[in-house]
Amino acid sequence: MAGNGDQAKAQRVTPASLGERAAVEFDYLDSAAKSYNGSISEGSGASSPGVDHDDESVTLYTTVSSLSAANAASQLNLSPRASTTDVSPGGIAATRIVFLDSASVCDELDKVHESQRRASLVDQALGSAEVPIGDTANITKLECVGIVGASGAVGKEMIACLDKRNFPVKKIRLFARRSAGQVVQTERFGKLTIETFSVEAAQTCEIVLLAVSGSFSTEHAYSITGGPKNTVVIDNSSAFRYHNNVPLVVPEINGRHTRGEMLIANPNCTTAIAAMALWPIHMKYGLRKVIMSTYQASSGAGAEGMEELIAGVKQYATDGTVPAPAVFQHQLPFNVIPHIDAFQANGYTKEEMKVSWEMRKIFEMRDNVKISCTAVRTPTLRAHSEAIVLETVKPIAAADVRALLATAPGVRVVDDPEENSYPMPLTASGRDAVD
Repeated sequence: MAGNGDQAKAQRVTPASLGERAAVEFDYLDSAAKSYNGSISEGSGASSPGVDHDDESVTLYTTVSSLSAANAASQLNLSPRASTTDVSPGGIAATRIVFLDSASVCDELDKVHESQRRASLVDQALGSAEVPIGDTANITKLECVGIVGASGAVGKEMIACLDKRNFPVKKIRLFARRSAGQVVQTERFGKLTIETFSVEAAQTCEIVLLAVSGSFSTEHAYSITGGPKNTVVIDNSSAFRYHNNVPLVVPEINGRHTRGEMLIANPNCTTAIAAMALWPIHMKYGLRKVIMSTYQASSGAGAEGMEELIAGVKQYATDGTVPAPAVFQHQLPFNVIPHIDAFQANGYTKEEMKVSWEMRKIFEMRDNVKISCTAVRTPTLRAHSEAIVLETVKPIAAADVRALLATAPGVRVVDDPEENSYPMPLTASGRDAVD
């Protein structure tokens, strides 16, 4: 750390030295840094990730990549004086960021504390990895969560999740356009009538989940945010996934990026499945190359895709013919289709490119990690499957990976060929964890 003359040696930030409220925010950065398995840059002067300060400056030492560290600083309205980055195995960076003027930093932290406190309720409700499913005794309940697009395949799954996971909310409101007036039976919330969507109605909820098209999200997402309840919007579409100012989040991986955000995007289903298994491997061994083949169920095309598959199988069983497709490019019953979303100029489909685009953003990867995906639609109802071949920076063994994934949050290891036990759509469907 830079200093003049007999300047006092930097010391670890504590609640006593910074004041309790400011220390809460530094604590957050410190714990975020410690959640990574990278290495501190050589000669950084810090024995572990954290925050040091003296009379002149504040320094953040973190294994968070430089992009993530810059984002964290930006969220706290801080401008770094200097930043140095060393790359550790796997493309993870150890970053040293120096901020001018300790007093000013503390002032800024104090200013944002109130908004961070408000956001903490949303953070809790979004699902901290430290809170087991169903264990909501110590979590403050939200008043309302809204679901827009409640009658679609994704919207129905959102309702089911709020029901079975004992999500900490007192009530939910369901919105749609074409299905307004329909009644939905739920276990926790009783009978709910789907309402006609309006921004004003949605803003009665603290969190609104969008299970709608990209065009609908583009038109309405920002309008819903804020309002009397300071509404946070979580968008399931692709509308905002690649916007630099909108976090793309898998809670078990980068849930810290939701803090203080009013609009949050979640990734494509194919990306999310792969990310859950690849993240622990990337953290320990470092990914160098990812070659993925996906076998994607009809549910990826929504309720209409599932209905088309079922109708085709029924008609084939009746008269040996399959109706002309309306949802898919070709008949899906008794067929596989290597065409999901539009083909791009590079020969890949957009579905295949989403994996590369989104994984890089979520993992904060450098371009030197190569990712290739082939996406195929299969005649199954639910649960996408993936086969992934990896090349890692550090030596890797299958037994070590099994042990690693056995302790990874949101992952269930199913791998006993002698007992005919392996991941399948039929057994994975309806489960929260990735098999």
